[in-house]
Amino acid sequence: MYGMVTTERRPAPADDAPSPRPRIPRRVRRRRILILLAALLVVLTPVWWSLGTALTNPAFGTSLAARFAEWARDHGGAPIVRWAEKEWYSHHQPPKGGTPRSGVIPAGSKKTTPVVASGPGLPAPKRIVPPVSPALPGEGTWTPAGRTVDGVPAIYEAFVRPDPVHTSLLVGIAWMDTKLLKTTLYSGNQIPGGGPYTNTAPIPNSAAQSLAAAFNAGFRFPTANGGYYTDGHTVIPLRTGAASFVVYGNGSATVGAWGSSVTMTPNVVSVRQNLDLLVTGGKPVPGLNQTTNSAWGLTLGGGVFVPRSGIGVTADGALVYVGGPGLSITTLADLLVRAGAVRGMELDINQTWVNYVAYAPSTPAGAATPTNGKDLLPQPTMSGTPSRYFQSWWQRDFFTMSADPNGTALPPNGSSAPSAGSGSTSTTSGSTHTATGGGQRSTSKGRSATRSSRSG
Repeated sequence: MYGMVTTERRPAPADDAPSPRPRIPRRVRRRRILILLAALLVVLTPVWWSLGTALTNPAFGTSLAARFAEWARDHGGAPIVRWAEKEWYSHHQPPKGGTPRSGVIPAGSKKTTPVVASGPGLPAPKRIVPPVSPALPGEGTWTPAGRTVDGVPAIYEAFVRPDPVHTSLLVGIAWMDTKLLKTTLYSGNQIPGGGPYTNTAPIPNSAAQSLAAAFNAGFRFPTANGGYYTDGHTVIPLRTGAASFVVYGNGSATVGAWGSSVTMTPNVVSVRQNLDLLVTGGKPVPGLNQTTNSAWGLTLGGGVFVPRSGIGVTADGALVYVGGPGLSITTLADLLVRAGAVRGMELDINQTWVNYVAYAPSTPAGAATPTNGKDLLPQPTMSGTPSRYFQSWWQRDFFTMSADPNGTALPPNGSSAPSAGSGSTSTTSGSTHTATGGGQRSTSKGRSATRSSRSG
């Protein structure tokens, strides 16, 4: 009606219409967030504790990056670590050209100095023909290192450039007389794991009295693609065909393919397998230019130039160790052959793990200590120190070579060890040396021997 004000009524809300959410007070929200963070912290505490322990554990490496990588491998991150390592090394290849810094190759190593002693020993190694020509002064020439046995050098070292491209780098090579030295495999609770073991770090004082050298073993498991045997039981099943470093009860050692050139006998005390053989019949195995991860390890494959190490056995039973920077799988095999290996295998890789130390006490009966040990190559090329194997925190396996004045001991009964060089023999200074490889030491006519550091 005119003059009257009307109001329109809105319909009442339906019963099923959504009601506005009540606003959570700020204090309640903050408390809930704190509870969630506290719960997350509790859940992740074991992870942070584990990682923190690894980053402060020198057994995991000499750098934080190496320690983190080892921790990640143990906690499901192996594929990521392999990818990161491959990317890093692919973009940080060793320099090309140039010359090594002076002083790395020992001065005066071209001289020949005869050493006359009362104990038997293998003939001194012949000079290595370096891969690079012309050779530098002293390159490829052997010089005595470490403890002597009855006055006779039991270890010789030489240095060469790895190939004609990476000419500023030097690789170290150590030759070890298995007539004068006994081999021992030390096992760790990280590699191979388990234990306790008869021989484990730290090297005890009783063993230090005869210790001449110590060096790294192989890859972690299962990356090593092989097995592990020691203390009379199989820690990890041995793989037929795998490259194997075999140690016998009398301290002799050899390298071979498991199931063919080396087999299980009552005299075997340790077997350390790592990948497949690099050298057989005195030549690199066929196909090294077409490497595969299954053959040469999942870490970096075989085509990247990285710090690598290897071990081989010569025709007369000596052991030769090769280690250094800028090595591919093919150059490592080539250097093993140049050092005289008739069979050879890769050991560990990467700067943190490649390490060889010779110990030279001031007296023949003196104990080896970190202060009288010397790395084959100076730091940082070999980042480990001579004290590494004397530390209780060292958790990886490694090998030692110790003086054995009674090196002419006959093998135990029933020995059926293979020869290192197909039964080849050599004669020097009135002694006849028969190549017997593992499980059997060479016999010697007489007790006198003359040895020299040979330059060619």
